Amino acid sequence: MSGRWSRAEAHLCAFILTSDALPLGIEDYGLIGDCETAALVGRDGSIDWLCWPAFDSDACFAAILGTSKNGRWLIAPEGEVTKTSRRYWDNTLILETRFETESGTVELIDFMPPRGKASDVVRLVRGVSGRVKMRMELVIRFGFGADIPWVKRTEDRSALLAICGQDMTVLRTPIETRGENMTTVAEFVVGAGETTPFVLTYGPSHLAVPEPINPAIALQETEDFWIEWCSRCTYQSEGRDLVLRSLITLKALTYEPTGGIVAAPTTSLPEKFGGARNWDYRFCWLRDATFTLLALMNSGYTEEASAWHNWLLRAVAGAPAKMQIMYGIMGQRRLLEWEASWASGACWNGRRAGCPATRIRCRCGSATPRMRNCSWTSMVN
Repeated sequence: MSGRWSRAEAHLCAFILTSDALPLGIEDYGLIGDCETAALVGRDGSIDWLCWPAFDSDACFAAILGTSKNGRWLIAPEGEVTKTSRRYWDNTLILETRFETESGTVELIDFMPPRGKASDVVRLVRGVSGRVKMRMELVIRFGFGADIPWVKRTEDRSALLAICGQDMTVLRTPIETRGENMTTVAEFVVGAGETTPFVLTYGPSHLAVPEPINPAIALQETEDFWIEWCSRCTYQSEGRDLVLRSLITLKALTYEPTGGIVAAPTTSLPEKFGGARNWDYRFCWLRDATFTLLALMNSGYTEEASAWHNWLLRAVAGAPAKMQIMYGIMGQRRLLEWEASWASGACWNGRRAGCPATRIRCRCGSATPRMRNCSWTSMVN
């Protein structure tokens, strides 16, 4: 997750600020989550995928399936980046991206705190050295990139609301923001030792605006949550750090309220370039979840196994002959498939194609993005 950029890649951040193309491969994304949903954060500082408030909800950031116009949240240096590196904080799901520029170095810390009354995405920009001019671009597009929200400030002007149908997001930051081409933007400078917070919160649009959280406290609570969870791991053999990293990822795919476990937090990512097999994996396959539970149980995580067992009993209740191969995270059975015709679909030629020009997302005939999954009609043999 680290390395020095080529001359062409050094212009990455400046390029994405002026282009709809997204020059990222799937391997360039990191995962953050709160055990009810998850987001994908690009090495360029852009969150390109997030379904809110749950794994199987509509996405409000869906750029990974199309372009930035389908929703994303970018925070990155405004000028040329000479080097980037990424890491997870030890034994946590806190993602740190470091940008080095000619004027200085900054760290972008991304995480989702354990779910309280609302779900939050916290982004902290920390100055490491020098002074770096940053740019923030927030493109909220509910309905998998199709719906442009109504944006307004709260009466006390302490937060920016984006509302569309049942959904609402709340942006809080000390930085002054403005609207520009259906996008919320901001420029700011971060110096060594300074931290600039951004907090985006989800809430149902018919309820009161969620209360603000303290970003510093949220960071500590998130770190404590994951470190405590990792401390219960009983695996002590070779490669423990790698095993823990895998277990954290599996834990992030669990749906805490019910015990269900999704196969993946994404949909419509093709199995091969230009392929038609781009299914929605934000659901619970009995076979896949069994392998996940075995990995967790073999490492001492019996609570997750018990929660999934209870989810399974509720999900399959009824005639044994009608047991399905998959269910929704709440135990739903009818997962009617449909296509998002407005999204262009995702296909990566990236580094794996061996051509720098193809790092830009291409349009090479991948199938239209699919939501839900018709496989629910298959029965267990």
